[in-house]
Amino acid sequence: MKIESIASDVNDFGATVVITHRVRHDKQADYEQWLSEISPLAKSSEGLLDWHLVRPIPDLTSTYTIIIRFDNRDHLHNWMNSSTRSELIEKAQPLLVNGDDFFINSGLDFWFTPEEAKAKVPARWRQYLVTWSAIYPLALVVPLLVLPLLRYLGVPNSHALDVLIVTGITVFLMVYVVMPRYTKLVRKWLFT
Repeated sequence: MKIESIASDVNDFGATVVITHRVRHDKQADYEQWLSEISPLAKSSEGLLDWHLVRPIPDLTSTYTIIIRFDNRDHLHNWMNSSTRSELIEKAQPLLVNGDDFFINSGLDFWFTPEEAKAKVPARWRQYLVTWSAIYPLALVVPLLVLPLLRYLGVPNSHALDVLIVTGITVFLMVYVVMPRYTKLVRKWLFT
């Protein structure tokens, strides 16, 4: 599947691809071997920020979810359209029930499996509770730590500037630190 190029005005916001592979029951060992071949190649792609693999729950699911984040859409598209990936996806096709299913997003949806993917999606109310429970402590702690530091550094007391800096740090922590780990921790509850 060829991915169309994206306009450059949205190119600088980063991009995430969520790939779901439903693996045939008798082919999981072969798929794990295939993963050991493709993952180092994906991880060495230009612009890669991080790569996460969520394995299926034994005797419950057969779906592998791979979340790959790039610094921009062009780098993501270069990997997704590369001949290397195409050849390896072709090699994996006999192992898969439904083929190579993926969804590209540049928003917050990469924390959860998107609706457009064929994998199981957590209930929205669970997504809401997980997100809220992650933001709440950050909303309490980040201003307590950042605002005194700003005053110490001589940054003028400006409500708009304070909110800009505090929310920027909070969103950074949510995207890069908290949510990737937190969703792994509560994964079982999210999908029950």
